[in-house]
Amino acid sequence: MHILVIGAGIIGMTSAYALARDGHAVTVVDGAAQAGVGTSRANGAQLSYSFVAPLADAGVLRKLPAWLAQPNSPLRLRLRADPAQWRWALGFLRACRRDTADRTTAELLQLGLHSRRLMHDLVAREGLRFDFASSGKLLVYQDRQAYDAARALMDYQASLGCEQQALDRAACLALEPALADIAERIVGGIYTPSEDAGDCLALCGALQGRLAQASGVRFHFGTRVERLRTEGGRIVAAQTSAGALEADGYVIANGVGAQALCREVGVDPLIYPLKGYSLTYTLTDASRAPRTSLSDVHNKVVYARLGNRLRVAGMVDIGARSGDVDTRRIAGLKVQVRRYLPRLNEAGPPEEWAGLRPARPDSKPLIGATPYRNLWINAGHGALGFTLAAGSAGVLADRIAHRPSAVADRLFML
Repeated sequence: MHILVIGAGIIGMTSAYALARDGHAVTVVDGAAQAGVGTSRANGAQLSYSFVAPLADAGVLRKLPAWLAQPNSPLRLRLRADPAQWRWALGFLRACRRDTADRTTAELLQLGLHSRRLMHDLVAREGLRFDFASSGKLLVYQDRQAYDAARALMDYQASLGCEQQALDRAACLALEPALADIAERIVGGIYTPSEDAGDCLALCGALQGRLAQASGVRFHFGTRVERLRTEGGRIVAAQTSAGALEADGYVIANGVGAQALCREVGVDPLIYPLKGYSLTYTLTDASRAPRTSLSDVHNKVVYARLGNRLRVAGMVDIGARSGDVDTRRIAGLKVQVRRYLPRLNEAGPPEEWAGLRPARPDSKPLIGATPYRNLWINAGHGALGFTLAAGSAGVLADRIAHRPSAVADRLFML
C-alpha cells in the first residue's frame, strides 16, 4: 500500500520508518524545509519511558492557584475567547481525578515500555547518530512531602514493571556529583537506570537520510497540507500548497496541526498547543554539568546531556499559539539553571527555543483508525512525543496491518 504520512516531526518520521519496514511505499509531506524543525527541534531530550504520568492530576489542581498567581510559575494560563481552549480545559479538569490519573499512568506506561524496546531495536539496527545515551534519570526532590508521595508512586509503578530506586541525599550526590552545590536542598531522589537521552532533531534528520536512501521513501518539504478530500467514506487526496497528493492510505501525524486537519473531515481529537521552552548550553572542560538526566521536580525543569551540550527544558504556557520565544519566560528558566548548576561554566549564551506541544486533555495520544477507512492518526503526545515515538509508530503499523500489538487494542483510540 502507498501511504502518505502528514508530518515530519519525530512522530511522523518514526511512523514512516515503521511503515516502510512493513513493506509499504511511503511518502512524507511537511510544510517545513526539513525533518524535525518544528516541536521536535529542541525538546527536553529525555526519553523518559517510566515517567509518563499525565499533566492532569489531582495534585496539579491543588497547585494551580499558586502557579497561576506567579509570573514565573511552571504553568501559566492565558485565558482567551477561544472555544477550543475551553473545550480542552474542561476535558483537562475532568481528567484531574486520582483514579483517572492512575489508570492513564498505567496505560501510558504500557506504551512507554514498548517504546523503550523499539527505540533500542532502532538504535541497534540502524546505528544512527543522535547523541543517544542510556544514562538513566534521577528525579530530585527538595520537599519531603513530595518525595514521600513519589516513593508511593514508585511502589505502584513497580507493580506495573518499572525498576526504580529511592535514593537518599548522599546516594543522589554519589550518582550525580554535579548536584553538590545544592546538596542541602535535596531530601531524596527516584532513580531509573533504564532511561535514555538523545537529540530529537538529529534523529529526525538521520531517519530522513536513512529512509530516502535505503527504503525509497519520498519527501515533500515546503509543502503544506491544507485539507483532505473525501469521497464515499474514504480520503481520495491530500490537497497541498503544491497541488493534490494521492495515496492508498493517509496518516495524520503533524502534531498541533492535526487538530485543524481532523476537524475539516469531522473528527475532533481535542489537541491543543501547550507552549514549552528550552535552552541548549555548549559545555567546556571547566563545566560542572550532569551526566545523568535530571528532573528538578520542584521547579518542573529537566536537564539532559547531549555530548558536549546540556539541554534544559521546562514550563507550560496554555493559551499561547505562537512559537515565538517569550523573553521573560526564558529569563526565568536561565535563573533556574543558575540556581541549580552554579558552576555550569558554559562556553557562551545558550540557544533559546520555544515550541508548541500537541497535547490532549488526559495526556493520552491517539493512535490508529478514524471513521474513514483509509485514514489513520498518530498525534496528541504532548510533552511525551520523543519518549513515545517509537512505540506509537509500532502500534500504528500493527493496527494498519490488523495484527496484535504490545498495547491493548482498546487503548489510544478515537
